[in-house]
Amino acid sequence: MAKALLLLSLLGLVHAQTYTGCHTHGSTEYCFGPDGKETPFPTPTPTSKTVPATTAASTTTSAHASAVTGCHSHGSELFCIDGDGHEVQVVLASTPTGELPAQYTGCHSHGGETFCMDLEGNDVQIVEDGDSTEGSSSSSSSEGSHSGSKEGMNCHFHAGVEHCVGAGESESGSSHKSCGVRSRDYDVPLRIGTLFVVLVTSSIGVLLPMLLVKLPSAKVNGVVSTVIKQFGTGVILSTAFVHLYTHANLMFTNECLGELEYEATTSAVVMAGIFLSFLFEYIGHRIILARGKRSASPCPEQTCESSPSPTGKEPPSPQPQQPTLAALGHHHGPPLDPTNPNTQLSVLVMEAGVIFHSVLIGLTLVVAGDSFYKTLLVVIVFHQFFEGLALGARIALLPGRLMGAKGVMAAAFAVITPVGMAIGLGVLHSFNGNDKSTLVALGTLDALSAGVLVWVGLVDMWARDWVMEGGEMMNARMSSVAVGGISLIAGMVLMGVLGKWA
Repeated sequence: MAKALLLLSLLGLVHAQTYTGCHTHGSTEYCFGPDGKETPFPTPTPTSKTVPATTAASTTTSAHASAVTGCHSHGSELFCIDGDGHEVQVVLASTPTGELPAQYTGCHSHGGETFCMDLEGNDVQIVEDGDSTEGSSSSSSSEGSHSGSKEGMNCHFHAGVEHCVGAGESESGSSHKSCGVRSRDYDVPLRIGTLFVVLVTSSIGVLLPMLLVKLPSAKVNGVVSTVIKQFGTGVILSTAFVHLYTHANLMFTNECLGELEYEATTSAVVMAGIFLSFLFEYIGHRIILARGKRSASPCPEQTCESSPSPTGKEPPSPQPQQPTLAALGHHHGPPLDPTNPNTQLSVLVMEAGVIFHSVLIGLTLVVAGDSFYKTLLVVIVFHQFFEGLALGARIALLPGRLMGAKGVMAAAFAVITPVGMAIGLGVLHSFNGNDKSTLVALGTLDALSAGVLVWVGLVDMWARDWVMEGGEMMNARMSSVAVGGISLIAGMVLMGVLGKWA
């Protein structure tokens, strides 16, 4: 009997020194042999079971504990507490249904990774605190520490979606990105207060050009008008290409949306926006021309034919009146050429593109995390001010009084971004920028707005001012050309620089 016990002890010692990483699957114990392969061992009976010290130490070292307990969720992700009291993340193959398990047992290691078993005996990966993209509960509620821990990475938000670039990773290259709702603590009073800041800034931007055109000096008025108009042209072009087109492409290439079957989706939607803008202006101009022809004769034909001239000569044939958008809108003032970029129709198309974009700007600002909110707020304030200048410069040259249709157009731009911010406040804790339907909707609106502003910026503003017959810069003095050219480039550059953050 003594010899048998001694033999069993020796076998246990050899087992402990040779095999490591022992763990159980069901009723069978498995250990890693010298060749790294798993070897099954029958589970000993309670009376004879002796856990070798070296095996226990190896298992504890590799897995930190035989079980993780106190499991709880942060948003759509599951976290537990390991044997050292640290919070670790449980990586699940699918979202669990029903009640979450309170613990996972049978923890073991495979290579450099740690796994535990669920109630059905399936392995689930355990990600330690330093390896998790979300980190602990404190980092999930304040993404600032999360962003700051990514050394060499530039993280920013687009419509509530955090994008990080740098450190050798692409924006969609993160294999552990979560597509669920992010749990964050938002400073709501700050967002409510800054809503009025954006309202005031947008109002100043759009009303300033309308006030400047009232300057008494014709020379100064002309220079100021040229500067603001050409600066606004650069702003609109940069908004279309740098901001809207880029944002739309980020939405359509987001990994949470999946791979699109048609790779040119962004460009196709932008092209659709250009075509819709062209169609709207073309039909509008045809309607104006048709109305102009009907009102070309100042009197009925019978009256004109039966009323001889007092001098005995034939009265001169009436000159057709130039069709005007002012007449179409029942405004009083100097007539406007329907092909002029300052016509009300062209400005309405421009404002439509800007308004669609401004709603998304307000939503983007509010749902961004607190760590990036103040930076994004400064960028949005400048963005809205510059866009207001661009739109206000074109509205200012329309006929009519400031308190009429011009005032309504200016007010619509001033309030639309705060309206977007108010929508964002309403969905602050439920908004998921990574949801598939949200990505498609935001990407489509951004791309359509980009197409509208591409048409307005290139055709109605840049081309008609500079290269089309009758444009104000075609035969302007070189000093005016230089001022206009510098202003145009300045608008492109300044708005393009803002694209680094928004």
